[in-house]
Amino acid sequence: MRLVTFKTSNHVTSAGVMRGERVLELKYPTLLELLQDPSGMEKARTVLENAEPGFSLDEITLLTPIPKPPTIRDFYAFEQHVAAARAKRGLDMIPEWYKIPTFYFTNTSELYGQGEPVPYPAGSKELDIELEIACVIGCEGKNISSEVAADHIAGYTIMNDWSARDFQRLDMKLNLGPGKGKDFATSLGPWLVTPDELAARRTGSGANERYDMTMLARVDGKEISRGNFNQIHYSFPQMIAYASRNVHLRPGDILGSGTVGTGCLLEIGTEVHPWFQRGETIELEIEGIGVLRNKIE
Repeated sequence: MRLVTFKTSNHVTSAGVMRGERVLELKYPTLLELLQDPSGMEKARTVLENAEPGFSLDEITLLTPIPKPPTIRDFYAFEQHVAAARAKRGLDMIPEWYKIPTFYFTNTSELYGQGEPVPYPAGSKELDIELEIACVIGCEGKNISSEVAADHIAGYTIMNDWSARDFQRLDMKLNLGPGKGKDFATSLGPWLVTPDELAARRTGSGANERYDMTMLARVDGKEISRGNFNQIHYSFPQMIAYASRNVHLRPGDILGSGTVGTGCLLEIGTEVHPWFQRGETIELEIEGIGVLRNKIE
């Protein structure tokens, strides 16, 4: 299934399920409430099987799939990105990276969905993107084994971890994380794709579950990045196991993968494209999911 949160022309917000290019309304205000209902996914499948006409995409506005997630953890799971970004600073690969799938918590209030303009961060001169895939937790768990962690995934979506690199450089000197370099905007969408929709792309199982899915970034239609989800070093089951150590993960919690190799200007260099500016449109595409599009304003 492809699941959405959308707003009608009457400004009514609702969860929905896609049938082709039409959206069938579900009796929940957002996907978060659907995930919090143990029978929510079953109810969505029942609606999908019915013959309701639903809305066309031009009749509604897609919102970020989980508008108010309990938490967002963003990981650092693609080795190519980590190594290349460190090399840009004249640093070797950090050995500790291979010991744990580290993450940071990011802001849950500044979220943007498909087609929503993203405000340029005031005071910054070095705006960047980060091309990521994210999973959304579908059922609660604590101390989850990596062997069964995939059962806790409700679905996958595209994530753009917008980054102000000049802010970030100052943040990181203080050794407390990205801070203001990251918390001004995160884009998610266009919808949540359930794992069964991606089964043909699965390349591993259990703790090693991965998918063969090309990941692209474009600016104003020009491709600047290309990678693949199956290049990830730490799988989502491994990330879930680590994130749930000593704490509960809850329905609606979001886990970002971190940047795929070549997925940002910090890595590929501003000779490929200058720091992003107002008026430019960023498209992130992941095979099997779709396209997440935002214009910088």
